[in-house]
Amino acid sequence: MKCGSVAIMGRPNVGKSTLLNSLLNIHLAITTDKSGTTRNIIHGIYQDKDSQIIFIDTPGIHKPSHKLGSLLNKKAYQNIENADLILLLIDASSGFGKGDQFILNKIKEQDEEIPVFLLLNKIDKMKKEDVIKVIDSVKDYYPFQEIIPISALKKKGEEDLLTTIKKYLDDGDPIFDEEELTNVSTKFLMAEFVREKIMMLTREEIPHSITCYTELYEEEEDLVHIMVLIVVDRANLKKIIIGRNGSMLKKIGMLAREDMEAFLGKKVFLETHVKTIDNWRDEEKYFKEFGLDE
Repeated sequence: MKCGSVAIMGRPNVGKSTLLNSLLNIHLAITTDKSGTTRNIIHGIYQDKDSQIIFIDTPGIHKPSHKLGSLLNKKAYQNIENADLILLLIDASSGFGKGDQFILNKIKEQDEEIPVFLLLNKIDKMKKEDVIKVIDSVKDYYPFQEIIPISALKKKGEEDLLTTIKKYLDDGDPIFDEEELTNVSTKFLMAEFVREKIMMLTREEIPHSITCYTELYEEEEDLVHIMVLIVVDRANLKKIIIGRNGSMLKKIGMLAREDMEAFLGKKVFLETHVKTIDNWRDEEKYFKEFGLDE
């Protein structure tokens, strides 16, 4: 059986989490159009009759302008060292930019024996001749083992990608049990579904100022009772998330519950509430609350 770990790397918003979800055919990693969506390292376990591939979704690497960005970059770099193969994902529709070169430079600092694929994502937005031009323009940047055009959103190129990945992995015993999907807990995923909807529905200042915790998860035969706490650092953000007469919080809960039910295959009774923690102004305390000071 072909087994190994594959790190998915790239700038924010190039489609890393979308690719992970598409390869696994489940909504595992949250996706939005805002940078900083992925905070934690999520392992998605792909399994078929002849392989087990652990895909590692990493936070988008960028030149950090604040401590959160530096910590997210550090998490991403750590996963290069432990990977058997690296997928460098770029938005082919906008070309290979300075941010992509920044990540490639970091990859060059690692073990040169780790194979690196360049994935040209979002080809559904491009003409065939334009894709060829991008390939010609990037092929000499690095000795990529493979350059593969894909569309994570439209599921184009995935079969070719999986087949090619297997050629570079060694034979070995499975690392995870057959029924396992990820390294993170179900409680974590439920809180992430809520955070995703907040990021989708609220303004730009919200995303880096919230976190979500699953305080209660009780599973019955046909129903799961879930309670998620939304934590913010300012009272005005709490008002935004709750909305007029609770309208925003209700919409967040409704959309999150739909994803929970699809993932769990059961009816979900979801309760959400919002709490303000003023002492997050102490930056060190803030990062310890998120577990980002590792």
